[in-house]
Amino acid sequence: MKVKENIRALLAKKCVGIAGAGGLGSNVASALVRSGLGHLVIADHDTVSRENLDRQFFFADQEGRPKVYALQDNLQRISSGTRLTLFYGSVTARNARELFSCCHVVVEAFDMAAEKEWFATWMTENLSHIPLVMGSGIAGWGHSDKLRVQRSGNLYVCGHQLDTHETEVPLMAPRVGLVAMMQADIVLEILLTTKAPSQ
Repeated sequence: MKVKENIRALLAKKCVGIAGAGGLGSNVASALVRSGLGHLVIADHDTVSRENLDRQFFFADQEGRPKVYALQDNLQRISSGTRLTLFYGSVTARNARELFSCCHVVVEAFDMAAEKEWFATWMTENLSHIPLVMGSGIAGWGHSDKLRVQRSGNLYVCGHQLDTHETEVPLMAPRVGLVAMMQADIVLEILLTTKAPSQ
């Protein structure tokens, strides 16, 4: 019990940024709040839709609400102890530094491949001292044994390595949830076993 208390005390001092509050981001946020993280910075420009409910941490009565504010309500139902800094809008080269430079780790949770590529490049060029945990290959089902983490310096990519075209298969809750939990677990590994940048 003492070990768990020490871990939660350490996590309570940490800040994690999440770029995107959809299937990956909303579920990563849930796992980190349950783990006792002290501060989350969450940025997203979208609103909750009925199509989101099959894999994202939202509910039917939240349709039409900005995801960051709906997620805030859901996370506070888990714990009011995590500080939440919310940004309702698009992450851009103009605001990314202000949003995420205070974070010990940043999670990439965008929907589109172009957004993922842009953000990874921007982080590498501008905030390379902060670990970036990305999600890739989250569509479809089965082949859970193919899910893995690729690491290169401060970059971690979670997902499958199958040669499939994701536009041909739907996003399903189990695969999305598995990759989100992989991302959250990598975040905990970084925060608890490596020396993250002091803030």
